[in-house]
Amino acid sequence: MNFTNPFLDRDGDKLREECGVFGVIGAKDAASMTALGLHALQHRGQEAVGITSFDGSEFYSHRGIGHVAQVFNSAERLAELPGAMASGHVRYSTTGGSGLRNVQPLFADLASGGFSIAHNGNISNAMHLKRDLVQKGAIFQSTSDTEVIIHLVATSRYPTLLDRFVDALRMVEGAYSLICMTSEGMIACRDPLGIRPLVMGRIGDAIVFASESVALDVVGAELIRQIEPGELVQVDHKGTISSHRPFGNFNARPCIFEHVYFSRPDSVLDGQSVYNVRKQIGVELAKESLAAADLVIPVPDSGVPAAIGYAQQSGIPFELGIIRSHYVGRTFIQPSDGARHADVKRKHNANRALVEGKRIVLIDDSIVRGTTSMKIVQMMRDAGAAEVHMRIASPPTEHSCFYGVDTPERSKLLAARMDIQAMAEFIQADSLAFVSIDGLYRAVGEAGRNKGCAQYCDACFTGDYPTRLTDLAERDTPDLLTLPINRVA
Repeated sequence: MNFTNPFLDRDGDKLREECGVFGVIGAKDAASMTALGLHALQHRGQEAVGITSFDGSEFYSHRGIGHVAQVFNSAERLAELPGAMASGHVRYSTTGGSGLRNVQPLFADLASGGFSIAHNGNISNAMHLKRDLVQKGAIFQSTSDTEVIIHLVATSRYPTLLDRFVDALRMVEGAYSLICMTSEGMIACRDPLGIRPLVMGRIGDAIVFASESVALDVVGAELIRQIEPGELVQVDHKGTISSHRPFGNFNARPCIFEHVYFSRPDSVLDGQSVYNVRKQIGVELAKESLAAADLVIPVPDSGVPAAIGYAQQSGIPFELGIIRSHYVGRTFIQPSDGARHADVKRKHNANRALVEGKRIVLIDDSIVRGTTSMKIVQMMRDAGAAEVHMRIASPPTEHSCFYGVDTPERSKLLAARMDIQAMAEFIQADSLAFVSIDGLYRAVGEAGRNKGCAQYCDACFTGDYPTRLTDLAERDTPDLLTLPINRVA
């Protein structure tokens, strides 16, 4: 169910979050605020964006392929989305593939009225549910797993919309943070394990929901709290807030990779500064795998906080030995294999005057396929580095994610095919080490990983999936739920 984006990472060598969601109710210019909030969440999805608004009587929607600033590029465009309630979504195409029909928020006219939904995560039994729904006569307009929720709500026989929504969610497996809109107001919720993040804030009389606290900062909202795992928060147009917990009590398993890479470093996640956690990962990495070196150099930008922590703990000077270009276009055309191999050089360049003759420690957040690490190590050697030691601020990524993260199939993950020594030889580093799983847990404030019941979802490292994976188990079943591809100019 995972797809790669050819415009963003030619080698598929970074784990990528599927999307980010934002919603506001009770604001004068709700759509404009939503666009600003989505801009702060752009790192969570750079393929497509959409906003839906409600003016008290009608729903309005605009969706497009591209970045927030490209799709919502004028005041006139935002003026087409009137109302005091709006929600939006930025996405990568992990489930359902690319195409305008899969851009969210998705909208449907139900018997009870309009229903809009924006989803961060992945439904791991979506295809199983789709087959059943299609057999009962459902007609799907997208190939997104999110549309399954709409059909489940539409076909539920409970009397109220809230009850039908809860009934629908009880049938789905996997990860979800949802922002839904109806004519009665806004609903925000997280799955019972809280795998994907969602926070709530306030600005004046308006209530705001977002995937990360940084989006609240950008729009000037105050962070109230996170939406708790399994919690459903309902806000009506009078500003009345009600909290529901219809799924019982579960041991929460939020995604630990949010701390490693996905979230912006200026966000607060589970009450902790993401930036401070990443620095502490570097501290743990230095304690566990100290290298004899002259310089600590981050792979920008994601390796910077961990490299600072590593340098502070080790006493080895921190330097910017790699300079990143921030002007690499997402649709840059690479006409040949030779040009494709130059992709890293377009994004990063060695600071030769600093690196030449030095023993260096490179700090990066993860290794997926290993191709990018190999190119960066070679770039350091070409710049005259005497030794290149690689240190990774996460454990080896040995397993695929099925909860809303775009990862290659397991056979293409370097750590699933090789031990650490073989990986070091593959990327041509003098040495390679990863932070341990317990070291990662110590960095987020735990004593270590609870083997009996892990405190986080760490399945990409351990293979310990916290939910059933029905679609994976049934993946050899013929999939007839296809739609023609939308061509977007």
